[in-house]
Amino acid sequence: MTLPHDLNELQAKMREAVQAHWKAFLVEGILLAIMGLAAIIVPQFASLAVTILLGWLFLITGIGGLIVTFWAREMPGFWWSLISAALAVLAGGVLLAKPVQGVLTLTIVVGAYFLAEGVATILYAMEHRRELSERWSWLLISGAMDIVIAGLIFAGLPGSAEWAIGLLAGLNLMFGGASLIGMALAARKA
Repeated sequence: MTLPHDLNELQAKMREAVQAHWKAFLVEGILLAIMGLAAIIVPQFASLAVTILLGWLFLITGIGGLIVTFWAREMPGFWWSLISAALAVLAGGVLLAKPVQGVLTLTIVVGAYFLAEGVATILYAMEHRRELSERWSWLLISGAMDIVIAGLIFAGLPGSAEWAIGLLAGLNLMFGGASLIGMALAARKA
């Protein structure tokens, strides 16, 4: 258990580290923002790049999983682990062999995720409303926006597959970069 004194000490050390390295955070933030802007400008390319990256990640982790599974084949769950690793290799191979078709599949998965996330967030907001939380409406708006994004993705299929993943990745990179830039500038002033 962390005592409040230890927590304050940890926060102070984190603050010092951020202040000491604010330039590194600033550079990283600027690079992320630039990459995000590029992904927003050319979302088709970014969608394809994300699909290829995921293909390589699945393939490499699947191969690693196969190696570890055979290395520890006496462990319980051998067959489940073997199936999981083989599916990762298969998914990676398919994404790398047919990345354009993979973009469509990933777009459908992302749309389903936004839909499920939106419904869950709205239900969470309603739960907060019953508890008289002051900020439940922000959760409600967030959930509604997730559902709107899912609707735009599904309504535009298959054409939305060209831009959806790239645009969302670009927005994520831009907001992440902006957050780092803001943190760096605040740390510089402190």
